[in-house]
Amino acid sequence: MNTYNPITALAVFFALSILAYLLFRPNKGWFWLIKNSSVSNDKIVVEDVLKLLYHNENADKHLNVNDIIRTLKYNDKLILECINRMSHHALISIEGDSVKLTKSGSDYALRIVRAHRLWEKFLAEKTGFKESEWHERAERMEHELSKVEADILSSQLGNPQFDPHGDPIPTNTGKIAKVKGIPVSELSIGTIGRIVHIKDKPEIIYKQILAENIHIGSVIRIMEKTPARIEFHSEGEAFVLAPIMAGNITVSVLEKDVVFEENLARLSILKENETAKIIGISKEIRGDSRRRLLDLGFVKGAEVKLDLLNPLGDPRAFLIKGTSIALRQNQASKILIQKD
Repeated sequence: MNTYNPITALAVFFALSILAYLLFRPNKGWFWLIKNSSVSNDKIVVEDVLKLLYHNENADKHLNVNDIIRTLKYNDKLILECINRMSHHALISIEGDSVKLTKSGSDYALRIVRAHRLWEKFLAEKTGFKESEWHERAERMEHELSKVEADILSSQLGNPQFDPHGDPIPTNTGKIAKVKGIPVSELSIGTIGRIVHIKDKPEIIYKQILAENIHIGSVIRIMEKTPARIEFHSEGEAFVLAPIMAGNITVSVLEKDVVFEENLARLSILKENETAKIIGISKEIRGDSRRRLLDLGFVKGAEVKLDLLNPLGDPRAFLIKGTSIALRQNQASKILIQKD
């Protein structure tokens, strides 16, 4: 006669749970690794090679096969097979040791760039994902979007010209707007400009810029410039960057008679016993997140003051229209105020 042993049953349950986790956990489970490997063996690798060549050719750089193998994180043999296939289908040409896009290859690459930047725009406008996650998620999603689906997504987003970083989004006919501006590293002292573009590559520099809470749309003034550092003021704060970081930020220079608003600041720097009026919300806050802040009372002209401090620093509570609202530092830095 079999007897039920709860300890044995519990052990079997945990063993099955662990097995299920190893098999099916998102992205890294054995099931997904096996499933995705067949997809990446062809289309994804080809499209990544095309996009890599496109971005480098736009920067007047030409890659050879070894450059491609070193840059892309795929099996060497797989990349070589894909390069041979791309050459056979006239997507690329191999001239000496250089690999170059053909017209067909360039058109295909533009479709991938379009899908990537539309996904980033979607993630910024319609989801709550952090800015630091947009690029990586779009890298995965760009391969899943057909040309027709990209057109539908573009229409739903209002056919935007630029993605959240300020990169131009190619049209469905391959036309692409130019980013007009000058890198911060090339500006002279006293120059006033509006940030219009932040490069998201290389990733290490992009994440450092994000950590500084530097936003597209912010007006800046160059205060100091040396070979080792560049200081600029914006929205009540001083920012000091290495030239290599400043070179990844592009601004549109404003006329000399533009008034630089010294008393404009970010809500994140408001101190105890200070009151201020809301001037507006940065364009960096979009979609549902923007509507939520407006619904909570963060509208132009509303009076705001610091209500509760967090010993850990984040979040802090602000009193607006008689209600205490908790905001993270990153959110508060994108609400512009004028101190009383």
